[in-house]
Order: sequence, then structure tokens, then C-alpha cells
Amino acid sequence: MSTDTEGRNKACCAACGIAGVDDIKLKDCSACKLVRYCGVKCQREHRAQHKKECKKRMTELRDEMLFKPPESTNLGDCPICCLPLPIDHTKSTIMSCCSKIVCIGCDYANTRRELEEKLDQKCPFCRHPSPKSEEEWDRNLLKRVEANDPLAMRQLGGRRRNEGDNDIAVEYFKKAAELGNADAHFDLSLLFEKGEGVEKDKKKELHHLEQAAIGGHTYARHNLGCLEGKSGRMDRAVTHWIIAANLGYDKSLESLKKSYRVGLFSNKDLAAALRGHQAAADATKSPQREEAFAARQEAEAAKAARSN
Repeated sequence: MSTDTEGRNKACCAACGIAGVDDIKLKDCSACKLVRYCGVKCQREHRAQHKKECKKRMTELRDEMLFKPPESTNLGDCPICCLPLPIDHTKSTIMSCCSKIVCIGCDYANTRRELEEKLDQKCPFCRHPSPKSEEEWDRNLLKRVEANDPLAMRQLGGRRRNEGDNDIAVEYFKKAAELGNADAHFDLSLLFEKGEGVEKDKKKELHHLEQAAIGGHTYARHNLGCLEGKSGRMDRAVTHWIIAANLGYDKSLESLKKSYRVGLFSNKDLAAALRGHQAAADATKSPQREEAFAARQEAEAAKAARSN
């Protein structure tokens, strides 16, 4: 739609043609924002004529939102060192007292300092005493849930799902998703796909998968690319994989390499994706994190040796 035409559509009611003046306030179509109406009556009368154009524009707006690359993954940055958190969840820790996700490096540095100085163990972020039992960890989690913390709600939903209580899990996931938690949207997409705790619903599965991807969830973004690929929409699939690869997701980079080998992806675009992926991976690295990960591997190897 041209700017002039759009301007005329905005200046008067799309149904009756009355101009918007001081005593007549026009309101945008809430879905597409392309046209305006002087009242509900005109909007209803014009619906049949406007429906096709409105639906097309809604799809365009949705795609603009869906394919806008997020600034970071849904995990964000470590609140202590302020470096991006790694996608690998084993390289970070969730604190039950404050629901902060702290990277392995900062957690390790705090623990080592406490041991060297013989201090009581505390959360590296909020300094709340560390839970001494699983029961205390659970109490901290419930306090965060009562405070409407979306990450805690998602954590509790995950626990209930692992216990087989999918109905309660869905409730917590929905609450967390409403508060913007991308992980909860991803969890809901899986439940709607499998029909666990809810009826199978492809539309809702796709909706939550897209919401998770918009929020920076790399797994969800990659899965969307796979779904688009299976449907034959390889241009959309590749776009999803590019976004996920630029956030550091390995599987999406592998999918782009496969697309390049069959001629669906140019050498120039692959080189750009490789650079983006490497930059995202490098951004999550630090000497402190490398030291912490090496210490963990050494401890796990020693434990395995003792068990043998």
C-alpha cells in the first residue's frame, strides 16, 4: 500500500468515509493498523471487505516480529561478570534464593573464595545463605513463585512435569509464559505437540514455538527452521537457522552447512554465519569460566575413578 493511499485511509473512516475531525475520533483497526473507523458499527460492516487485506497485513507484521534477530539469547548475561550466558545449561547455575542464573565461572570463583577463607556458603549474587538441603532449596523456590517470578514458575513446572503431574506443570508454564519466559513457551510447545496435560494442538504448538524464538530461545528457533524445511519453505528455514547460528547454536550451523552442500545457501552467506556463530561462542568465554569447567571435569574424572 502506498504512503498516499495509507494516509487517506487513516484520515477517514474506511466504512462510511467520514473524516476524523475534532468531534470525531477515529480508531485504528486493532489487528493490522492499516485503516481507521469512526465506531464499532462501521468496523463490523466493513469487516467482510477488509478481512483479506487485514489478514495479509497481520501475517506480514507477525513475520517482521518473528524474523527480527534478537540481541541475545533468552538467557541473557551473567548478573555478576556481565558476559553472555552459554547456551549449554550445564555451564550455569540457577540460584533458588533469587532465581538468578549465574555462570559456572562466577559460581566456582565464589565457592573457592569461601573455602579458602573458611566462610559460610552464600549465593554469589544476593548473598543469601546457600540452602543446606533439597527441602530448603524447594522452600526458596516456592517463595520466588509466590513473588510471581517467571523463572521460578518455569522451574517448578518442570519439576511437576518430571513427577508426571502434567496438569499442574501446564498451569505453571502458562503463568511463566504470560510473564515472558521463553523457556516456558518452549515447554508448552512440546506439551501441545505430544498432548501431555493438554490436547494436541498444532496451532498452539507453533504459537508457543514462535513466541519462544522471538524471545531468543535458540532450540525453538532451530526447531522452527526444521518445521519450515519439512514444509518445503527452505528460504524461511534458512533464515531461522541463520538467526540461531548467530546466537551460537551449533545444530543450526550444521543445518546451514548441509543447505550449502545441496546448493540452498551461498558460500558468502555461510562464511557470514560461521563468523557470527564464532563471535557468539567467543563472547561466552572467559579464563574464569574455562578454569571452572576444567575443575569440574577433573572432579568428575576423579569421582569416576573412585567408583571403578
